[in-house]
Amino acid sequence: MNLSDSRTRRQPEAAERRPVVRVGAAEAVLAELRGDIEAGLAPVGSKLPSEAALASRYEVSRSVVREALRSCAALGLTETHTGKGTFVVSARVSGDLVLGRYSARDLTEARPHIEVPAAGLAAGRRSEDDLATLRGIIAESALEDDPAARVALDAAFHSTIATASGNRVFEDVLADLREALAHQSETLNLLADRQAASDHEHREILDAIEAGSPERASAAMARHLAAVDDAVERLGAPPLM
Repeated sequence: MNLSDSRTRRQPEAAERRPVVRVGAAEAVLAELRGDIEAGLAPVGSKLPSEAALASRYEVSRSVVREALRSCAALGLTETHTGKGTFVVSARVSGDLVLGRYSARDLTEARPHIEVPAAGLAAGRRSEDDLATLRGIIAESALEDDPAARVALDAAFHSTIATASGNRVFEDVLADLREALAHQSETLNLLADRQAASDHEHREILDAIEAGSPERASAAMARHLAAVDDAVERLGAPPLM
């Protein structure tokens, strides 16, 4: 069984892992780790192998393993302690993603009150430099293969809109949320296949801002946030067998 070609999980008694070899490597590693934890093969309280050991086991880079481990932590399955390692803390996915200092619920409740009006204001106040930055982010995202770079671009897109709104409160709040937004984007890209949909939604938001329509920009941002929230809600479902 090739993990990158199939979502079919190995049986618990099969100890041997096959190499992960395609662009879905981080997703495949995450699926394996999540499956081991949920099946009790990596029981609560146990310490996971080191990044180097996991990279060797799956024949992937340490950055791929690191990405998968961050999403494990976001799902509430593990916690990583600097200098000590990563430990299993739950056998079930949390009902609320852990995203740095904030949870998915925190973001779900707050973002519509910040980003929807910010998008509307940006449509009326954006400068040519703001538009050029947003266009550049979208163009770069379409060509970017590195997951970490993509999530950084996603966070930059939202931060740039807050800056373009001309409201320092919105700008400062989005700057504070930037790390949490990146964590959320990374996890959704791995588990909910949100990359293509998110790119399309971002283009709709930019089109509305570029057209100078506060109503369209606000509505486009509201649709985008609703789609993100829907994807987060689905993350608690068990993995496909």
